[in-house]
Amino acid sequence: MTRTVPIPHGLPMDRDAGPFNPPSAITRLREAHPVSPLHFPDGHEGWLVTGYDAVRRLMADTRFSSRQDIGVLHVPYDVPGMPAATEPSPQVPGLFISMDPPDHTRLRRLLTGAFTVRRMKQLEERIAEIVERRLDEMAALTPPVDLVKEFALPVPSLVICELLGVPYADRDTFQSNSAKFMEKEVALEEKMAAYTGLTTYLSDLVAAKRAAPDEDMLSDLARHDELTVEELTGIAFLLLLAGHETTANMLSLGTFALLEHPDQLAALRADPDLVPGAVEELMRYLSVADIFYRYATEDLELGGETIPRGSTVVVSLLAANHDPLRFEDADTLDVRRAARGQLAFGHGVHQCLGQQLARIEMRAGLAGLLRRFPTLALAVPADEVRLRTDMNIYGVHALPVTWTDPAR
Repeated sequence: MTRTVPIPHGLPMDRDAGPFNPPSAITRLREAHPVSPLHFPDGHEGWLVTGYDAVRRLMADTRFSSRQDIGVLHVPYDVPGMPAATEPSPQVPGLFISMDPPDHTRLRRLLTGAFTVRRMKQLEERIAEIVERRLDEMAALTPPVDLVKEFALPVPSLVICELLGVPYADRDTFQSNSAKFMEKEVALEEKMAAYTGLTTYLSDLVAAKRAAPDEDMLSDLARHDELTVEELTGIAFLLLLAGHETTANMLSLGTFALLEHPDQLAALRADPDLVPGAVEELMRYLSVADIFYRYATEDLELGGETIPRGSTVVVSLLAANHDPLRFEDADTLDVRRAARGQLAFGHGVHQCLGQQLARIEMRAGLAGLLRRFPTLALAVPADEVRLRTDMNIYGVHALPVTWTDPAR
């Protein structure tokens, strides 16, 4: 390994290269050694994978397991109150993101029909209505306003609530619990309290769906007798959390990125047909769901390195999506770029189930925002925008924006 780039002690997380690029320590490491040893805070000697090709290979190889119940999975940063991991975590029923085939395959197959491209296309009109209604409500306000609160969070929350059959009136409960659960360094007891609050709520909901099904996705799943209430609860937890956290942060951080790149914003305003490609580029450029974990079930070769059995392997999708060996001028936002192959939705059997839904929401949300607010601007200096460096899904805590004479 290049000696000028030391092995990190803990995962580098300081966004010192700006709000949109990977931490400079990770960029230097990727350039020197895209598959690198990593010293974990608890003393574990694991690995960090940052190169595009290595990340794709790893995520396509199920010998790099997603399960947490077959070996000790170590955390690459300090968590208050969390003792050092000494044994595997129990498998949570229904949480298919932490399963391998064939268990993963069984649950994924039940859900695939609900997220087909065709079904998502049928939702486009309803998503457009939700976007327009939120834009109407935002336009009625006196700026400055917080784009997260007034637009970026409500849109995907409304969509996923309708899709799953979760009452939107309950949003304060599940949003506050999910936010607490997603904090990186929150005390373990607080995180578990938030998790328990969410799962208790969802367990009651899926039991009600099973007793009296409706025309929503959770009701459809509840009709499958082979699924237990515990499995249904785990599935609901994952879909609800992923369904609003990721897209909400992409909408707000994507808007922030465009406002900080006025030439790219002007290109989109001049040619709305660029929006679908711009969404792919923003997904690549921002990669809000960045860090994932795998467990080596045997000695495995990756990028010229031998990953010993039992190693925790940390994957950075953001670093991979900024790899100049795959994308030219990778640290530059270019809405005209053909960002095919970007890894923001992952790769392999765990590639994001709701990626088509996310694309539709992003396209409708950004296109509507740019059309309705042609003078949209930051209401505070960029360096005063609070970044979600403390959260497992990156983004901004708030995005104060202002405008003059919105188009109606």
